[in-house]
Amino acid sequence: MSALPGRDAEPRIKDYDAESASFRLEVPETFNPVLDIVESWATEAPDGLALVSLDGEGGVVAEQSVADLARESRRAARALSDAGIGKGDRVFIMLPRVPAWYTAMLGAIRLGAVVMPGPNMLTPRDIDYRIGASGAVAAITDASGAERLDAAGELDGLRLKIAWGGADEGWEDIDAMLDAAGDGETPTEPTKATDPMIVFFTSGTVSYPKMVQQPCSYGMGHTTTARFWHDLRQGDRHWTVSDTGWAKAAWGGLFGQWHERATVVQVALGKPDADTVLGIVAGADITSFCAPPTLYRLLVQGDFSKHDLSSLRHCTSAGEPLNPEVIRAWSDGTGGLTVYDGYGQSETVAMVANYRCLPVRPGSMGKPVPGWDVDVFDEEGVRCEDDTVGNIAVRLDGARPVGLFDEYVGDDAATARSFRNGLYYSGDKAWRDGDGYLWFEGRDDDVITSAAYRIGPFEVESALVEHEAVMEAAVVGKDDPERTQIVCAFVILAAGQKGSPKLAKELQDFAKNLTAPYKYPREIHFVDELPKTISGKIRRSELRDDLRAGKFD
Repeated sequence: MSALPGRDAEPRIKDYDAESASFRLEVPETFNPVLDIVESWATEAPDGLALVSLDGEGGVVAEQSVADLARESRRAARALSDAGIGKGDRVFIMLPRVPAWYTAMLGAIRLGAVVMPGPNMLTPRDIDYRIGASGAVAAITDASGAERLDAAGELDGLRLKIAWGGADEGWEDIDAMLDAAGDGETPTEPTKATDPMIVFFTSGTVSYPKMVQQPCSYGMGHTTTARFWHDLRQGDRHWTVSDTGWAKAAWGGLFGQWHERATVVQVALGKPDADTVLGIVAGADITSFCAPPTLYRLLVQGDFSKHDLSSLRHCTSAGEPLNPEVIRAWSDGTGGLTVYDGYGQSETVAMVANYRCLPVRPGSMGKPVPGWDVDVFDEEGVRCEDDTVGNIAVRLDGARPVGLFDEYVGDDAATARSFRNGLYYSGDKAWRDGDGYLWFEGRDDDVITSAAYRIGPFEVESALVEHEAVMEAAVVGKDDPERTQIVCAFVILAAGQKGSPKLAKELQDFAKNLTAPYKYPREIHFVDELPKTISGKIRRSELRDDLRAGKFD
């Protein structure tokens, strides 16, 4: 194995201001990421290690060169074409973190079909909704998924069901289809950069999932995610901890990393524990690691001394802002490594991030990714003053950034709400400090209004998790006749801690001292778990509903 990029490797961005002023991502009019990224790399360096698949303990399941991936994409495209799938057809793909997921995704995209990845934990009702709402004509899943799909009932329009790992009658076997198709030329109709490529279903933090349609250029869009946020270069081994159904799987393992000639590592991880995850980072020589805040909060409670993490040089996090205390603990445990927060959505690639060339301000989202003109605006499209909470939005009056979605399929009203005043409104709130750093406040409906104060939940959550008794916290507003809302906290305690009125009072005083008196949680509920979306984000809307229903009275 060639030498891994070490911790002394120069940052991919050396001068943030200069890079932001000059960088433009160009995508040709005719573009297909399988052809223009995967096949291009395979032509240049066919033995380049593109994908490493590990089991839940870190054992190697498969190591695939970029030539292997290119060949598998050709076989899958031929197999799907022979089965009647063509350009524009929607294909639902629900597979675990196994090589077959990449085979199916790359083959369908190569054909010009529109892929719709789904998390493996979807219920029959979820599957019924996604296939019905999208008009999918084919589904590719494993045996467990096949059972749930069959239990979903009549799925009008679904004409092809393909299973990996065995399934019942009525299903085609993907390995048999691939073997029958073989390698060779594929009947690929050219795709434009603007043609649809992938549909993500939003995580549904505040509503039923919407369909986010991304064009073929999205595959090139994640170049900036990989280069600037993940800081990748040739020879890196990157692991993003993510289910294959999340948009995060594309952020950390679909085209962007390969464009930078880095290796993608996927792990069939079960319920994570600190020792297993740190052991895999060490054993697989991971150089770049990306995980959600929830996992970092778990990992910093592990024993770092048991693992040789010398290969690790760059760490990132996204999903929700990472608490400053966790960033400090991770640095202490890894010998000085910083966690670089990033921000984006299913609707975008990474559009705000922290970078190695700039000082990290713990708790800040960072600054806009080069190629993205992101700022804070009011409802009329006027740029907010510094230190004023407003809407995170993207200017569209210049070049449209590569990686911004096309539309919410079948929901013109939602699309219109997001695209107005010459901006894309993200639906998230933030404020900007005097140096241009952005600070996340929450979703539109997460911001708490209490006695005329507007309180972002993240700051209160950050304060609570700095207490040694707290492992994780979620903060929401509870309706109150006097104050409009009061701050209400749900707390998961660290191992060995026990909830009590005394501890609740201690946490209230602790938060009050760290934030401001009006921000402290007037109610604290000790819980064993927090409701989360499939992508790991806290479902604060569900906590609010539980409060209104009197569940915690």
